[in-house]
Amino acid sequence: MSTTAILDRLVAFDTVSHKSNLDLVAYVEDLLSAAGARLTRLPSPCGQKAALYAEIGPEVAGGLLLSAHTDVVPTEGQSWSKPPFALQAEGDKLFGRGTTDMKGFVASALALAQRVQHLPLARPLAIVLSYDEEIGCVGLQEIGAELAPLLKAPALCVVGEPTEMQVAIGHKGKTAYQAVFHGEAGHSALAPHFRNALHGAADFLTALRDLQDSLAQSGPFDASYGVPYTTVHAGTLSGGTALNIVPDRAVMRFEIRNLAQQDMAALSAALEALAFTFAGGTQPAQMELVQTNTYPGLDVDPGAAWVRTTAEAAGCGVTKVAFGTEAGLLSAMGHNTLVCGPGSMEGQGHKADEYIHASQLAACDRFLDRLVAQHCRP
Repeated sequence: MSTTAILDRLVAFDTVSHKSNLDLVAYVEDLLSAAGARLTRLPSPCGQKAALYAEIGPEVAGGLLLSAHTDVVPTEGQSWSKPPFALQAEGDKLFGRGTTDMKGFVASALALAQRVQHLPLARPLAIVLSYDEEIGCVGLQEIGAELAPLLKAPALCVVGEPTEMQVAIGHKGKTAYQAVFHGEAGHSALAPHFRNALHGAADFLTALRDLQDSLAQSGPFDASYGVPYTTVHAGTLSGGTALNIVPDRAVMRFEIRNLAQQDMAALSAALEALAFTFAGGTQPAQMELVQTNTYPGLDVDPGAAWVRTTAEAAGCGVTKVAFGTEAGLLSAMGHNTLVCGPGSMEGQGHKADEYIHASQLAACDRFLDRLVAQHCRP
């Protein structure tokens, strides 16, 4: 099957992160089994999702590992002019949820598996497909301990997030937090007599903005990024039940996206000290701070020989990307990892009427063929 034909099948599976991906996994298992792959399904703790590890070729060290996620972001609240889970072609554009992020790369990797099944391979081609990447690289972290011993020390791991086929050697890490603020309920006519949880949250938000300003001024800095410093971002704030009731609870969710050079131990200590101040030293505390998720960034030496040969295969230079990926997790396992895939995250990622250019898929197919020649062929 062609890459486009496989993409048509993949887009038809509604694998939004809060839904199961098991039907897609079963389809991929059938396709890869027919290509002679050795398969290992890695179920999620809840049993409603699974990751998949596939390997073609000899069971030896080295070779090529291609990594991707199967989940996509929701379409609710977006204005689509086309059915999101049915691939539609208009000229060079292929429309559908996940075409860019990142079922286009998955389709290219699966098409590659079909092409190499009849080739003599000296080292393996491996593919790992995860779940729940879109909610904070959760899936790969859940199955990481089971996946690690399956990997055959690949010479190169490519995470195929959309980079317009540029070779990305870096992205920031991310740590997510939830802050819960406690106040005292009361009639709003007597508001000054009660502690307002939303006021506490607002004051803490101001402190986070001050922390962000400090990071923007003092660094560290990396000019390779559009925002060249570590960022602090508050994404949601909620609280209160009625206008005439002083709110006794408020919840804020915020994140830190850090450069590799950032001293995260020091930054975390500063954040904890700030939270302690707002907690008020009382029981029960006026504020509680909980880390809800974290994943590492990616920071690769641009002078490494394997980076140079990969850039040559892609026909481009190197870059860094603003968004997080699973590459940091795979790199932390000790593998030579970078990010390169078809489509534009800035142009199409998470948007209505998401599409990918067929020419980008063709470029990805050529790139993967060259990587197989470099890392898997005799």
